[in-house]
Amino acid sequence: MPTHLSHPPTAIVRMADAGDLYTSWRWTHDSHPGGVGVAPAVQVDEALAALARALPDLTDPQGLHHALTAGGFSAYEPEHDLAQLLSRTFLPFGLAQQLHELFTRGVRPHLRIQPSPRVAQVPWELIAPDAGLRLVDIADVSLLAPLSIVHSPGRPVRAWTHTRQLPVVAVLDPRVPGFRADSALGSVLGRMAADSPLSQRVATYAGEGRLLPAVDGPTECFRREDVDREWLGAALRDGAGRLVYVGHVTAAAPESGQSEHAELHLACAADSVGFAEPTRAHRPLSAKDLLLGTHTLTAEPIRGTDLWPIPSRVALIACESGGDLRFSEALGLVSAMIAGGAELVTASRWALPTDLAFQRIAGATSHSCPLQDAICSIDAAHELPDAVGALCDWQRDRVAAWQDERTIEHSPVLWAAFATVSTH
Repeated sequence: MPTHLSHPPTAIVRMADAGDLYTSWRWTHDSHPGGVGVAPAVQVDEALAALARALPDLTDPQGLHHALTAGGFSAYEPEHDLAQLLSRTFLPFGLAQQLHELFTRGVRPHLRIQPSPRVAQVPWELIAPDAGLRLVDIADVSLLAPLSIVHSPGRPVRAWTHTRQLPVVAVLDPRVPGFRADSALGSVLGRMAADSPLSQRVATYAGEGRLLPAVDGPTECFRREDVDREWLGAALRDGAGRLVYVGHVTAAAPESGQSEHAELHLACAADSVGFAEPTRAHRPLSAKDLLLGTHTLTAEPIRGTDLWPIPSRVALIACESGGDLRFSEALGLVSAMIAGGAELVTASRWALPTDLAFQRIAGATSHSCPLQDAICSIDAAHELPDAVGALCDWQRDRVAAWQDERTIEHSPVLWAAFATVSTH
């Protein structure tokens, strides 16, 4: 099997739409020749339509039910067929040849991909260059942060090597004012037991004195009513090594062009200062807030990066939390986190099924908790020096479990949703 190297070969892969999809790649240090591939528009449309039919569509009352019981990710064979279609469409032949050559030598390169907005939901890790072989089996995969954000003047940079011992700021399933637990912005985790996997991780950080909010028992970290934008700002300004958010994200449709309207739903009341419109008793925290702070909202405005200094590593575990990459001008939550100082952000390409959905809709066993396990795995990876490699190791493990078990709790409908955007 390919192995991690201290300095693996790295390819920068960029995509551009011009009717057809153009993909160029170059290898750093000129370790291999670069190249260009072209996917015809008709083929791209066919592949993206097949992917869209497999994804949970929360705008359709039956969308989640279809995705978990009849869609392309609901069983191994149709998913594998879809993965091969995606590979034939989006992986240029010349790059595939180079990856195969490295694979036969036992070398696992790193692919840093900058997809065009049109193909931002493609799960690159999952595509199958050959039967039974996934891209993540032969390469580590991450997404390139938008260069316009990374190199923006005055952008703060917080290095993981300097901040790794600082607290973990955890906003876990906050209670959104005006919404019951079983409503649209209700609980995503359900009632948490003290011995659940995520509660145990929370307890470990609390025991080390590395958890904010500080709690006496691990279950006190969930469904809190005080984790609003003011609390979050104060916690981040006190110094944080990481931010973990588990909850709801809502965003404008890509065709609107308004990526900055993506919103985190914290425990913020409607009278909170911010750009987002209130919903019932609640005002969301938008990407625009994180980017602009209180500009035009208060007599003495404060910059977003001063109100919410973002730590080096961020996990946004919510439906389409990485959706800004689908916009031609990415100014959503991922970009706002990077603009605020993050080096690495893990977010979701599409809507995430909850553990309750897996159990009630798809018939998963009552003790299975795929979402909670995914949160724990992402959180554990963010604790390690090579977070990208650790996250890809997790997805390789998920690929193997899916191939061996072929049961819905192992389906990539959940774990393939996650992509990691990094600045280097």
